[in-house]
Amino acid sequence: MARMHIRRRGRSQSKRPPRKEKPQWVTLEEKEIVETILNLYKQGYSPARIGLVLRDAYGIPSVKYVLGKSMYTILRENGVEIEYPEDLLALMRKAVNLANHLKENPKDLHNRRRLQLTEAKIRRLVRYYIRKGYLPEGWKYSLKEAKLIVG
Repeated sequence: MARMHIRRRGRSQSKRPPRKEKPQWVTLEEKEIVETILNLYKQGYSPARIGLVLRDAYGIPSVKYVLGKSMYTILRENGVEIEYPEDLLALMRKAVNLANHLKENPKDLHNRRRLQLTEAKIRRLVRYYIRKGYLPEGWKYSLKEAKLIVG
């Protein structure tokens, strides 16, 4: 995985083992796992948080290994419509925080550059999500819209 916009070298990070089949220690049935995912989502957990709960409390290393589908696919199949993907919201939240910081500190050139790089990442991600159908055709990123979305 190539690192974007950083000076650090190396790719030392934990990686999942290359596994394609369901692990032997997972005893829950597929229907029970889907019900658990839906219950956790109704309680207000984000998809990433649901994955952590499934891993820590239920011993499910990856939903995709066990069910063969991603969590977003499972949620969509069960009528849950996620308006904005989680990673896009995190980047927009970061951009809004940087913009607020730059209002108070207009000469902070380093963070002005950080905002430019973050917005470039957002635009790349938006193009990907439009291509995949997660966002409507013609959706454009703007800082004003991000402030309204993030809140």
